[in-house]
Amino acid sequence: MRHDATRGTALAAAAAVLLLAGCGSDDPVNHPWRPGGAPTDAPAEAPVASDLSGSVAGAGASSQESAMQAWVAGFQSANPDVSVAYDPVGSGGGRTQFVEGGVAFAGSDAPLDEEELAAAQERCAPGEVVEAPLYISPIAVVFNLEGVDSLAMSPATVAGIFAGTITRWDAPEIAAENPDVALPDLGITPVNRSDESGTTENFTEYLHATAPEAWPHEPSGDWPVSGGQSAQGNSGVVQTVTDGTGTITYADASKAGSLGTVRLGVGDEFVEFSPEAAAAVVDASPRAEGRPATSFVVELDRTTTAPGAYPLVLISYTLACTAYEDPATGELVSAFLSYVAGEAGQAAAADTAGSAPVSDALRSEVLPVLEGIG
Repeated sequence: MRHDATRGTALAAAAAVLLLAGCGSDDPVNHPWRPGGAPTDAPAEAPVASDLSGSVAGAGASSQESAMQAWVAGFQSANPDVSVAYDPVGSGGGRTQFVEGGVAFAGSDAPLDEEELAAAQERCAPGEVVEAPLYISPIAVVFNLEGVDSLAMSPATVAGIFAGTITRWDAPEIAAENPDVALPDLGITPVNRSDESGTTENFTEYLHATAPEAWPHEPSGDWPVSGGQSAQGNSGVVQTVTDGTGTITYADASKAGSLGTVRLGVGDEFVEFSPEAAAAVVDASPRAEGRPATSFVVELDRTTTAPGAYPLVLISYTLACTAYEDPATGELVSAFLSYVAGEAGQAAAADTAGSAPVSDALRSEVLPVLEGIG
């Protein structure tokens, strides 16, 4: 049975009621850029009946992991007979599983490339491939340096550190941008992702666009520089930095925790990451050309000098089909992703992971496609 828009809206509303009730937890999530976490005084509400049942599975970007946990909890509270599973194997693994038909939906921190897009279109036929930007978050550059909580760095300095040409914390390049910070005479240990990663692709795209002389490598989901340390997933690289001294990495901002953070040089200022600064870049960036009508890929302007903008942004796309061989699967995918894209789902991700909710204008384009999945 095809899932219709009215039913999808009702399910999203039901999930919203329960999600707000769930915000009454005694253990609010705190974020370095969102003090206090979720509200704790929301009234409890009784579950709303749902006739949806079954299970659906997705896989992909580890950047979405925290948000996905909130999305699954909110949706399953309103739909207790539905089981949603998500394996944060990384963007590359998610795209592969989706194209091969192993999962019904996937998360990817990079759009499908030309070859993947063709394969995904074949998998989704006679339907179309959906690429929906449902998770927007800053990528944080985080470090572990005793006594130092924040540093200013130009793109060229960040690129030099990860390229291995700036090797000590008291290097002239870092000292010049942080004249009031007592920098230690200590070696820098960069930590990169060991798995194919959309976070890596976004990070290397930023470095290549903003500091091409210091970072001549083409953007890639595979780390192009040997040496340093590596770990799998956002959680893995953050844990490696936390366990080390003089370590530095890049990761989804939801994983930054209490580590030191880098303010990036943008124009004449150094900008701290925040959902608002990330959203400013996305809203100012054009839609990619030459893609299917159900693809909402954005061409990020990494070189912007707009005041307050933070150009090291990750847009994580949800991959799906507009039609599935099993209509029951399509109905579950439609209901779940419609909730994720709706106001309640985006609010859940913002409270849990500190992400930037999609704009009303973008939601108005994406929701009809998701509600029409069958």
